[in-house]
Amino acid sequence: MAKESIKARQRKRVAMVEKYAEKRKALKEAGDYKALDLLPKNASPVRLKNRCQLTGRPRGYMRHFGLSRNQFRDMALEGKIPGVKKASW
Repeated sequence: MAKESIKARQRKRVAMVEKYAEKRKALKEAGDYKALDLLPKNASPVRLKNRCQLTGRPRGYMRHFGLSRNQFRDMALEGKIPGVKKASW
């Protein structure tokens, strides 16, 4: 499980990206790169990292479910994810 400070930093970045999204889009369309450079660095969506919603784990992230592979496996075996079951052949 990721440290709480790392998860908090990620939540802060997500909020900042959402806050400045419209302004960044308008500045990019206008070609005003000087003003774009004055915005906070964490307002850039490139600085976001895909992390598990439950644990904050950055590796083994499954985009479709928003979970790490470990949490996905646990939840799938418990039947908490609809439409997912263990394969056997």
